[in-house]
Amino acid sequence: MFDSSTLLTMWQINASGLNPAYGGTPLSMIFSAWLSIILSYILALIAIAFYTLIERKFLGYFQTRKGPNKPSLIGIPVPFADAIKLFTKEQSTPLISNKFPFHFAPILGLTLALLIWVLYPHTYQSFFVTFGVLYFLCVRSINVYSTFIAGWCSNSKYALLGALRGVAQTISYEVSITLILLRALVLTSSIDLTLITINQHSSIIIIFPLITALWFITNLAETNRTPFDFAEGESELVSGFNVEYRSGVFALIFMAEYTSILAMRIITATIIFGNLNTIFLSSILLVIETLLISILFIWVRATMPRIRYDHLIYLTWKRFLPVSLSILIILIPLAHLSWYDAGWTDNSDDVNYGCTPRTWTGSLL
Repeated sequence: MFDSSTLLTMWQINASGLNPAYGGTPLSMIFSAWLSIILSYILALIAIAFYTLIERKFLGYFQTRKGPNKPSLIGIPVPFADAIKLFTKEQSTPLISNKFPFHFAPILGLTLALLIWVLYPHTYQSFFVTFGVLYFLCVRSINVYSTFIAGWCSNSKYALLGALRGVAQTISYEVSITLILLRALVLTSSIDLTLITINQHSSIIIIFPLITALWFITNLAETNRTPFDFAEGESELVSGFNVEYRSGVFALIFMAEYTSILAMRIITATIIFGNLNTIFLSSILLVIETLLISILFIWVRATMPRIRYDHLIYLTWKRFLPVSLSILIILIPLAHLSWYDAGWTDNSDDVNYGCTPRTWTGSLL
């Protein structure tokens, strides 16, 4: 039984719209945050469909031919027709495969790829991740398990070889992508992508073009794009780690790959271009930047041949790692010296033992 004071407290909580399970957060804020996340997921899946159409159209023009242009208006229904075709085909599973992990791996890959879209820093954002960059690195590092599980549970030597190559490539370039992100974080003094977007008043692509070039190449390798698409090397591995997948589960792997690609392009536009997408207080410029970066990656796919696998591994361990560490060693002391002139202010009210604490109020860029 509840006493009168308990009932009064419960009535006050319900009247104010607060939920004790969320630390007294208003239920309207919780609803708006979940609605923002779900809408981001839905729009991300729609963006995947049109990105595949854009890729096929641009590859067609790069190769002096027409892309998909017959159905309806310039081939717009083609991605949806492909999705319906794949999901309605008969699902067959290899007899010697491990059934549960065989179907679990594509679902895991798509789920992890969609989780990155929580960080999308649009203007009307209602859900914020304080440690956004750390969250991004954790999700990207876990994503390697979906590739390995998909190749291992197929019980096929080609799938296993493709999975091992993909895992080695992803782990190697995780080191480079982490060190490059550390340099960006040192310059912006934040690990929240929303704050980075707001406080970064200069573009890294203009001030540090070497960092931009390293990040661009690492992005290609991290998302298994040409010329680093060794996890799906058709000429050596038939189709790579997904050789045994077909119909609906293959569509999930395909969706996970392109969801991750678009998420990485948005992270690139946010960190590299910085405050350029908040000058007009609109998300339209961020979308345009992401589209231009995506077209640039398609251009690279149409231009560059696939390199040797050993050259790929040597590139990150013998080239990118020493350069990244050298730049980081030089940049951290310079940033530390610049803090006292750029954005540190004295707190005269909080003096302990003759020392004046300082508070950071801005970004180095």
